[in-house]
Amino acid sequence: MRVRNATFCLTITVLAVALALDVTRGASNEPDNTTPQQVFDGMRQSFRADKAQGVHARYQWELSGPNGGEWWIDVNDGKFQMGRGKIDNPNVTFITSDNDWVAMSNGKLKGTWAYVTGRLKVHGPQSLARKLDEIFP
Repeated sequence: MRVRNATFCLTITVLAVALALDVTRGASNEPDNTTPQQVFDGMRQSFRADKAQGVHARYQWELSGPNGGEWWIDVNDGKFQMGRGKIDNPNVTFITSDNDWVAMSNGKLKGTWAYVTGRLKVHGPQSLARKLDEIFP
């Protein structure tokens, strides 16, 4: 019985993280992003300093594919920096393909589905992974 409860709790935790990573966007007149760089550029514009107050987190992306590469964001108490490459000691690392990251950002691929099917891997605390969607809506 204890194993079943632990498995259930783990399943709920995995789904909670996946739901938090749904980067669905509302309908707009803006064209969809077509590359990961466009996604990150758009994130710069959507930053919410009020939601980042008191947050100290380092995020890393490892994207495979022809437009893939590595990107990072360092959130530090209401401010952020971002760039290409690796960041030292990331708190959360997202691993997926360039196409899947772009599809998630455009609302065409649910983060939940990507996570459950193994197309998105997340390493690090779920609370920090969820916070990203609040900071960069």
